[in-house]
Amino acid sequence: MLTHIQIRNFAIIGELDLEISPNLSVITGETGAGKSIVLDALSLAMGQRADAGAVRHGSDKAEILASFELDLAPLAQQWLNDRELDSENHCILRRVVSKDGRSRGYINGRSSTLQDLKDLGSLLINIHGQHEHQALLKKDTHRRLLDNFAKTDSLAKTTATTYRQWQLKRDYLDKLKTRVAENGDRAELLHYQVQELASLNLMEGELKKLEEEHKLLANAEQNQANCHHSLAILNDLACEKDTHSQQKGEAVAITDLLGQAIRHLEQCIPQNETLKQSIELINNALIQTEEAADSLRHYLDSFNSDPARYQALDERLSSIYQLARKHKIPAEQMVTLHQQLAEELESLSGGDEKLEALENECTALQQEYVKIASKLSTKRASAAKKLSKAIGEQISCLGMPQGKCQVTLVPLDAGNYSSQGMESIEFLVTTNAGQPLKPLTKVASGGELSRISLAIQVICAEQSELGTIVFDEVDVGIGGGTAEVVGKLLRHLGKEAQVLCVTHLPQVAAQGHHHLHVNKQTKKKLTHTSITPLSNDEKVLEIARMLGGLEITDQTIAHAKEMVTSA
Repeated sequence: MLTHIQIRNFAIIGELDLEISPNLSVITGETGAGKSIVLDALSLAMGQRADAGAVRHGSDKAEILASFELDLAPLAQQWLNDRELDSENHCILRRVVSKDGRSRGYINGRSSTLQDLKDLGSLLINIHGQHEHQALLKKDTHRRLLDNFAKTDSLAKTTATTYRQWQLKRDYLDKLKTRVAENGDRAELLHYQVQELASLNLMEGELKKLEEEHKLLANAEQNQANCHHSLAILNDLACEKDTHSQQKGEAVAITDLLGQAIRHLEQCIPQNETLKQSIELINNALIQTEEAADSLRHYLDSFNSDPARYQALDERLSSIYQLARKHKIPAEQMVTLHQQLAEELESLSGGDEKLEALENECTALQQEYVKIASKLSTKRASAAKKLSKAIGEQISCLGMPQGKCQVTLVPLDAGNYSSQGMESIEFLVTTNAGQPLKPLTKVASGGELSRISLAIQVICAEQSELGTIVFDEVDVGIGGGTAEVVGKLLRHLGKEAQVLCVTHLPQVAAQGHHHLHVNKQTKKKLTHTSITPLSNDEKVLEIARMLGGLEITDQTIAHAKEMVTSA
């Protein structure tokens, strides 16, 4: 139950501290006085969207604080307990809006998100606005009202959650089916490519060896000629000593000449560093010449051009280069490519098993959804009969004695199941005898729609587990005896819960347990709105004002007093 509201610099309210009593409190005032501003501030405290326009002109920020007792709001108490925000059966919602449009929210002094304010606020207060009958033209509103009446909100949320899980799994299954089909084509290509690379059987490091050997054989004749030419030079040097010697003897003659040079230098007396260095260099030349000659002879003796081997190498390298060009990569990356393609092919295996497992999960979720949604449908069907009867009775009391209401549940085809359940819900009404039931959108009279809307709101409010119910000019389009009936309905509802009602009808205002008067004044070119609780005598005068014209007569006051006394 709302116990206190404090407003600072909001709209045309400079400062307001208002205690809210239990039962039915009516709020009245001249047109344009700002009767709905308090409700707007209350909505802001409950997390509604704010902007800089909410801040009073000339102020830096607006602040709204709403205090509640939770005796009549067990769901709100549980919400606070679950989040460790409880404060001994009390709750304070606070909202601060700066002039730049930014805002902050608090629950029991702890900084909270606007979504938390909305969630908790929906468990504390139910606000029925003057345009609520417009929302009643939507089927979503019909479903929400029926679930609220049937107390199936929790089951409806579970149904919606299960449906979303089922749909997500089904969407994933559809994508996997597409991917598996695409993977089948990909796997076929990969299988061919992997087989082709496997047939090539290229080993790590093999390409480099093949290229080196191929290059060697490709230049075999030139290499052999160069080696013979080198030996011929050695032959020319050797010929100075022995022109008839063979290649081996020529090499020996060269070494003999170098040996003689060394011996002559060694006989020089005295020896100095220059001679020693010369002897060492010739000695090195002798050793290197002998090694070079031996190496050349060995190379020429073992030299084998092998045309057949060269052809085999050429064909092998051609196959490697051709396949590399096919895959558009350097030939040295072929071994890595083979490994990568083989791994990808392996990863694509087992698609059918994955599909089967996912299909089983989808089926299980679908069955779970049907089970939960069927339970929801059963509870809705049972509550729909009771709600239809209750609304029909209220419509009859509101000046439409032949009025009837039927809450219909139309089963959906399996392909049209939704997060809201397995049926569509719609309120059908008739206001005249002999006329068929029709959707609310077919109700011709705006006044009739307003009364039907009020009847539905009152019935649903009676079933609410909220501590506070607010009606903001929901009696628009109603007058005369019907207005008195509306007032009595709200007074009766106020015995079960705290009710706040902004009204322009004296018949409704007279039924209030408490009366709050809104007054707008202009001082020093600034507009101020104040709200004052009225005594019984003041209440009579206010109702007389609402009844009378330009002048309030004794007769008008007597009529107002009679209405209050009767209530």
